[in-house]
Amino acid sequence: MKKKTTLLLVITMILALTLTACGKPSSPAAPDTAKAPKQLTAQIGPNPETLDPALNSAVDGGNMLLFAFDCLLNVDKNNKIIPGAAEKWETSADGLTWTFHLRKDLKWSDGSPLTAKDFVYSWKRVVDPATAAPYAQTVLGMVKGFEEASTGKLDALGVSAPDDTTFVVNLANPTAYFDSLAAFGALSPVKQATIEANGDAWATKPETYIGNGPFKITEWVPSSYILFSKNPNYRDAASIKLDSIKLLLIEDSNASYAAYKTGEAMMIRDVPTAEIPSLRGNKEFYVDPLLGTYYIDLNNTLPQFSDPRVRMALSLAIDRKYVADTLMQGTYTPASNFIGTGVADWDGSSFKSNANGGKPYINVDDFNGNLAKAKQLLAEAGYPEGKGFPAVTYSMNDTGYHKVVAQYVQQAWKELGITVKVDVVEWASFTPMRRAANYEISRDGWLFDYNDASNMLDLMYSNNGNNNAKYKSATYDALMDKAAAEVDPKTRSGYLHQAEDLMMADAAIIPVAYYNQFYLQSSKITGSWFSPYGYWYFQYADIAQ
Repeated sequence: MKKKTTLLLVITMILALTLTACGKPSSPAAPDTAKAPKQLTAQIGPNPETLDPALNSAVDGGNMLLFAFDCLLNVDKNNKIIPGAAEKWETSADGLTWTFHLRKDLKWSDGSPLTAKDFVYSWKRVVDPATAAPYAQTVLGMVKGFEEASTGKLDALGVSAPDDTTFVVNLANPTAYFDSLAAFGALSPVKQATIEANGDAWATKPETYIGNGPFKITEWVPSSYILFSKNPNYRDAASIKLDSIKLLLIEDSNASYAAYKTGEAMMIRDVPTAEIPSLRGNKEFYVDPLLGTYYIDLNNTLPQFSDPRVRMALSLAIDRKYVADTLMQGTYTPASNFIGTGVADWDGSSFKSNANGGKPYINVDDFNGNLAKAKQLLAEAGYPEGKGFPAVTYSMNDTGYHKVVAQYVQQAWKELGITVKVDVVEWASFTPMRRAANYEISRDGWLFDYNDASNMLDLMYSNNGNNNAKYKSATYDALMDKAAAEVDPKTRSGYLHQAEDLMMADAAIIPVAYYNQFYLQSSKITGSWFSPYGYWYFQYADIAQ
């Protein structure tokens, strides 16, 4: 029986080979089910100043943090707060105790366990004066013990971890928007071991940059690209469709545009302004609203800017409609207030519409009247027709409209008899220079981190880490302190409006335009969204084949 079976098998094999040799169809090969890796390549900024969550204060850096870290809470495409590393949370009846319940079995990107104690360490690190986190007062100023902790007594901060999955925050004052802070990048968890082993350098190398987000950095070539690869240890890794996100670190908008046209980049934030007229009507060209204001800092520590009349003169000498409608080609909106459009007041109405008795602080439709007032104020301050006023330098980074605005300001203030030099600074050096007040005049801007007027008004608080203008007013600080401690929403709103009244009367800064974001994005990118806070959410994106 065995011999017959063997003979039959041999005959069958020979027959099969013969049929194949004669050109008869053979069984089809099994299809190749291997798929090409999905990589989304984008440009959202040049070399970041820092990717340390506690130290970052730039929008591009904040966007990168979204890929690498998972906060207690997250923000969805409708800008609603949703669970993040914490699966649920509750607030005490008096609004002073927030309890976050972490998901079980959370891991860092290196596979080690992440617990509530990691959040305790991370939040104390933000308030630590040795860290010098620019957002410390903004995101933790309402937490019980903040003032004492900010002097170095970190254990005074009202945060604790009763167990591995419970994180408790005790506030000094009720803060209705604290859930938004729990979703903000500055309060991302960071791993104590990697920071203690590597110091500040931990956030500069892929091998030491450990996070807990949907992606992890696997390659980083300064001035070239950062590669974020899918993190298999992410709590929701199964929902991540992309294998990687490659961020091109390009500072020149023409280079960004070239990368987009050749297909090297599927999305670019920095579009050459000269190309905008030709791009209108292009389905891949977007102009989306942002919550934020483009403004100019006058270094308040310098004697030439110590007189509010001088600051107001410089502010009124700018034709905001010309800047927004002509120089910015209608992509931005003239700014008459510090707090712009889209920011909600206590009752859901417009904060801007309720400001200054319903009237704009600056009449953008009467530039001639503004200019006449500017000349009068400058003369009253002791500088008639600019005589005796020193030459000043305007610093900016060379992207978007910054250069044309700087050149316009140069001409506008020449009308007052003031000489302005323009200094172009590389982005990675620009923000620390501005924060250290190592400048005379500087372009600046702010995008809201959450929809509450305090987020922007806090910038003018004397010791706020993002107060680049170095404006100081005890009265202003007192109003912001009252707002922070006030439980009644309407009364709190009143203090915030008074604070804006004061800083606008003092010309603490010079508001120029309200932001919109224009960018190019391939229609092949699906499932992503852009938020009014300036971030592209590519975490759950896909690429259409």
